[in-house]
Amino acid sequence: MRRITCAIVGLGNRGNDIYGHYEFVNPEEMKVVAIAEPIKEKRECGKETYHLDEEHCFETAEELLNQPQLADVIVIATQDRQHVEQAVKALSLGYHVLCEKPISPSAEECRRLQKAAHEYNRIVAVGHVLRYTPFYSKVKELVDSGRIGEIVSIQAMEHVTYWHQAHSYVRGNWRNADETSPMILAKSCHDCDIFSWLIGKKCERVSSFGSLSHFREEQAPEGAALRCLDGCKVKENCPYDAEKIYITNEKIGVRHIVKAGKTGDDAWPICVLSPTDLSEEAVYKALKTGPYGRCVYHCDNNVVDHQVVNMEFEDGITVDFQMCAFTGHGGRTIHVCGTKGDIYGNLGENQVTLEEFGKNPETFDVKEGDMSGHAGGDNRLIHDFLVAVDKGADEESLRTGIDVSIQSHLIALAAEQSRLEGGIPVKLEEVV
Repeated sequence: MRRITCAIVGLGNRGNDIYGHYEFVNPEEMKVVAIAEPIKEKRECGKETYHLDEEHCFETAEELLNQPQLADVIVIATQDRQHVEQAVKALSLGYHVLCEKPISPSAEECRRLQKAAHEYNRIVAVGHVLRYTPFYSKVKELVDSGRIGEIVSIQAMEHVTYWHQAHSYVRGNWRNADETSPMILAKSCHDCDIFSWLIGKKCERVSSFGSLSHFREEQAPEGAALRCLDGCKVKENCPYDAEKIYITNEKIGVRHIVKAGKTGDDAWPICVLSPTDLSEEAVYKALKTGPYGRCVYHCDNNVVDHQVVNMEFEDGITVDFQMCAFTGHGGRTIHVCGTKGDIYGNLGENQVTLEEFGKNPETFDVKEGDMSGHAGGDNRLIHDFLVAVDKGADEESLRTGIDVSIQSHLIALAAEQSRLEGGIPVKLEEVV
């Protein structure tokens, strides 16, 4: 295939460390030729990383999009509520678009982007990377084989983990639904998308319950400081202490990052605090002055920390899904129940088990090839998108084009509407 040129809007963890970094994973497939990023340090780093001249480095997405088309494709990796306006403008200029999920917290905006993709005859891929993981690919393969008969129900859970909740949804960018998206959309549109893909039918109605039960001011222990490094009296026994999470944690802390020799490309979440400097000194500075050093009980967060969603698909197929912050280990578990057998597995373990009724279970180890980034999903999605652009294919050749990605967003938005209305079922056709 020819080398596809790429512009990136938003040099955060997804835009830079995942999508942009693909240039160095498969340099024969992609070349970054333009960037837009409001934070000067990130912009300068991107300029150096991608060997760009000054005239192809922009402070805002609007500045980049006011230029004639600069690349074959554009990655939209800004904040949730900015995606659609920027993506539609990019389509009008001739770009094919890779839009980070969620598309938008507005069903109307999601449909607007879908309509624009068809009007301008351009590919729009959405960052539902889980469809590309070897794990869910194997589950899909087994479902489609017919060995478990017809799907009757699915039970699934997303184990967010206590520290990931604190990082992204209490202290971080997705803490406040008024500024970004409801958590069920921001975090779990992935899961809603997987259910739709596996079942292959439309979801008709949704009900949901959930709340923000713990990360609130009234739950703060006596003696808790506003910031973890400001003489907090309960620091020693607090699992959410920022120093524990970001400095000393043996699996994710900066001391682990340095010991393991990791770089910004795979040093999440530390790279979010200090994108251009992963030193302990730099991270301590970020904790003292930035949002990630705040006490989890004294933030401006309002998204849920646990939620259950019930879905009814065509032909009476049901799904019950839980998203919960209060887990020690992350990952996703799934159990697909059919008329002739069932399939179950744990994404974190990369194993899938099939049991046809009356027969011995079969377990499949699904680790294969590149397993970096969302259990191997990130780079596979990017590759598929670039191949589709190179071949001039339409988005039906993609696993996660805009048309198939809309349903996951409608499910999540219906779930949030139901939750806010006390669990009353919401029909997808009524989501606006």
